[in-house]
Amino acid sequence: MGLDYQLVLWNKHKKTYDKIIVLSMLLYIILFAVVTLVFNSETSIETLIIRAFGTLAIIMLHIILVIGPLCRLNSRFLPILYNRRHLGVSMFIAALIHGGFSIFQFHALGDVNPIYSIFTSNMDYGSLINFPFQVLGFLALLILFVMASTSHDFFLANLSAKVWKRLHMMVYFAYTLIIAHVFLGAFQQETSPFTIGVLILGFIVIASLHITTAFKERKIDRAKNEEKEGWLKVCNISEIDEDRAKIFTVDNERVAIFKYDRKLSAIHNVCKHQGGPLGEGKIIDGCITCPWHGYQYLPSNGQSPPPFTEKVSTYELKLEGTTVYINPKAFDEGTEVTPCKY
Repeated sequence: MGLDYQLVLWNKHKKTYDKIIVLSMLLYIILFAVVTLVFNSETSIETLIIRAFGTLAIIMLHIILVIGPLCRLNSRFLPILYNRRHLGVSMFIAALIHGGFSIFQFHALGDVNPIYSIFTSNMDYGSLINFPFQVLGFLALLILFVMASTSHDFFLANLSAKVWKRLHMMVYFAYTLIIAHVFLGAFQQETSPFTIGVLILGFIVIASLHITTAFKERKIDRAKNEEKEGWLKVCNISEIDEDRAKIFTVDNERVAIFKYDRKLSAIHNVCKHQGGPLGEGKIIDGCITCPWHGYQYLPSNGQSPPPFTEKVSTYELKLEGTTVYINPKAFDEGTEVTPCKY
């Protein structure tokens, strides 16, 4: 967490992740160039660059889209999520190089404005086979530009987490456009089934992981809690690990009940930063720490420790023997609630 906005906030781990990203991108480009020139030495430099950076961008986009569900299924992938925005910006740069060289090679050498040419050089919009696939790639690039240019926390804070999240969910629309762009391009310009096969495999992997995660989340949302005099029975205290939480759905809201220092506290599960699942985090230095980006909240009042100002709702708990009950009515964000001791 940080109070002041900086252009890029690097720590030791982020520097390591970014070095891995850059080196991996360079290694891929070199290997792609070597393989291409070995098997097709007549390939021009422009075509080599277009294909190398285009395939690189697609591979990176697939990696980005599987990070979220992988982290929900296994916490060992969280370090990758922590650096996902840097990966996204790097992916946009690769896509921009691909798009820029494509526009230059196919649309910049005539008398017509290159951008206008993208939309007018092929007007067969009513045909599936001859559809101008470059238009789809250009629209996807615009979406990726918007996402990359608003990736900084400055925009997150000023747009609000909800608006920012919806804006960046457009990555799935961009992915759809890119899939269509590549499919149509492969059909119109290449006969090799390799490109189509790789895209189909990538789509299956992404869809499978998202569906698996959805079923996991559905179990939490569909769980029924026994009601007793206005209180909901949630679990036995032994079901919650020390300095960890168990997540429940209360009145269609996810709540995380944390166990720490022989005390229990309940807060709203959604982090104010990017909507991260607080209940999948843990208590560090007395604070609930979001597993996504390290934002912290005091368990007794849902407030970020001063000088930070983020707040989440809190809930009242009670114990009957070893059974934990929760009052489903949430308190206002940042309300102090006496922890339930055991």
